[in-house]
Amino acid sequence: MRRFGLTCALLLCIPSLCARAQSRAASPATQATGSFTVKLGDSSAVLSGPWKFHTGDDPSWSKADFDDSTWSSIDLAPGVGWTKQGYPDYSGFAWYRLRADVHGATHRLALKMPDQADDAYQVFVDEQMVGEFGKFDPEHVTAYPALPEGFPLPKNIGDGTITIAIRMWMDSATPFSSPDAGGLHRPPTLGYSSLVEKLIQLDYDAMAHYFGSAFVEGLILLMAMLMAISLAYLDPQEQAYPWLALVCLVTLTGLAIVLSVNYTTWLSLTQVVVLNEVILTHLRVGLWVLFWGYWFRLSKIHQLHWTVWSVVAVMMAGTALIRPPLYGETVPLQASTYIYPLLMIGKLALGVLLFLVAYRGFRTQKTEGGMAATAVLLVFVANYQRELRLLHIPTTFSFYGFVVQLGLVAMVVSLLIITVMLLRRFIQAQALKEQWKLEIQQAQHVQQVLIPHELPRIPGLEIDGEYRPAREVGGDFFQIIPTGTAGSVLIVVGDVTGKGLQAGMLVALIVGAVRSAAQHSSDPLRILQEVNAQLCERQHSSATCLVLRIDPDGAVTIANAGQLPPYVNGAEFSMEGALPLGIITEADFSAAATHLNPGDAIILMSDGIVEAQDAAGNLFGFDRIAGMLERHASAAEIAEAAQKFGQEDDILVLQVRREPQSAPATEHESHRAEVPA
Repeated sequence: MRRFGLTCALLLCIPSLCARAQSRAASPATQATGSFTVKLGDSSAVLSGPWKFHTGDDPSWSKADFDDSTWSSIDLAPGVGWTKQGYPDYSGFAWYRLRADVHGATHRLALKMPDQADDAYQVFVDEQMVGEFGKFDPEHVTAYPALPEGFPLPKNIGDGTITIAIRMWMDSATPFSSPDAGGLHRPPTLGYSSLVEKLIQLDYDAMAHYFGSAFVEGLILLMAMLMAISLAYLDPQEQAYPWLALVCLVTLTGLAIVLSVNYTTWLSLTQVVVLNEVILTHLRVGLWVLFWGYWFRLSKIHQLHWTVWSVVAVMMAGTALIRPPLYGETVPLQASTYIYPLLMIGKLALGVLLFLVAYRGFRTQKTEGGMAATAVLLVFVANYQRELRLLHIPTTFSFYGFVVQLGLVAMVVSLLIITVMLLRRFIQAQALKEQWKLEIQQAQHVQQVLIPHELPRIPGLEIDGEYRPAREVGGDFFQIIPTGTAGSVLIVVGDVTGKGLQAGMLVALIVGAVRSAAQHSSDPLRILQEVNAQLCERQHSSATCLVLRIDPDGAVTIANAGQLPPYVNGAEFSMEGALPLGIITEADFSAAATHLNPGDAIILMSDGIVEAQDAAGNLFGFDRIAGMLERHASAAEIAEAAQKFGQEDDILVLQVRREPQSAPATEHESHRAEVPA
């Protein structure tokens, strides 16, 4: 990665630091061979050339006595690579050569290399290699993003004419990163070692000014990511929070790579290209599109996923084809002519998709208004810097000596706006949750009033009940209602559709309707018909329900609307199936009759027993129920077994046993059912 440093401007200031250096500044001369030479006194000299230049590679080109008079000349002062100086399609090895007269040098010399070079190089002085940037293996060259480098010359070199030879190597894919790629983009500087060290320090200072704003961006990205993670933890139902955290993580990773390669050689140039250009750049744009899709809660989010990941995958694959290590080795150079326009179309397609998502979001959610529109526009600006430069829109500015990128400003401002929007949505969600919590508490209170905690004592009957809701507000219900006939009792069990608050309110409606109907009739079938009529009037309200009446002589009348049939003395009572309540007005409900002798028992239960499910997906099932009934298990034992097996729904068990012998009892005697809070 090359940067636009301030090195040349800073070099102009160095001679003013030393009056002696000014009086002995470098002056050019021409040798008999025709090559450009530099005479060095106590100062430094910018070796702008012209340099002798030749493509190809030959170890003999580093020798001082090599005749390079037939080579072409290149002036490094314009600051462009060899692709702009007569070699537009060339990549691979090339050599620069220059002779310099250093008579009068009194201290050890060093050569400062420019921080803009494509892509790796080795430096030779009088055939001795004094340094390299990159790794030159016999079969492969590993390049790194260019850094300011200085190489001390051998101690025996210091008075006379020296020959500087620079062996360059450029990857075939580098021209896609810059239109003026190729070799050296700035001239080297020859001077005393102490001065060269100061020049390198000045280069790093200039880099700090150029990339200083990036550290601010990184800090803001880190804070935004941590905030998004925190909000996702506090409100896991809002899916936009984790996607924003993922966007910040990918952006922060790319920024960390950029900063690391400008100060270290931890990553090779190929690794940087693969990570940043092939993967992270396209991934970041795709994640932004998905974040806004989740933010606006689009209904067709799965289609958006498919579209985004398809485009991103194609762009990653296309970019990999025209970047190292594939380009030039596996993929022919001519392929870029066709692939590059397709990549431009793909990236613009993601931009169009971003605005389409925003447009649909604005149509359905107008609460954010201008804030969301501004944030979306800034996200586009932050991710399309190269395309804006093609439209001649300035994207780089200088502010008090610091270089500020338009994309950085857009990213920071968009994150600030999004942060305000996130906090606003989080506060609204918390207020809504508090309202729901209050409503659920109220529904719980209503249900506690409707479902008896203390089972009434009915002469001649033993009633045992167990109710364990799956949530705060259950959908199962039961009622035990003594009738006007002495010793006769109505027992009602049921299960409404839905869960939570809606189910609780429907339970309250049905219980009220059952009690109202029981005041006019003790016929179970008539009661179901009246409740069904009320539910059909409300629409979209249904429930299964079973009503039975036990008379003092043991006669049992049963009416069923889709509820599980009862068990009599451990055996399932046979009844015809019927529709639940609230489906159709003129529904036919099944009715039957039986008789309980002294000591007989009838058990009513909800489908939460049968549908209990373990971790492997096995159901509790009817066989386990039959086995427990054979052992004469109590209502509490059946409910406990189903709950431990794996409760999925509300659990309700009622067991009514006719006493073997009549025992005197008052109507005020009662016992407490084991109903958990």
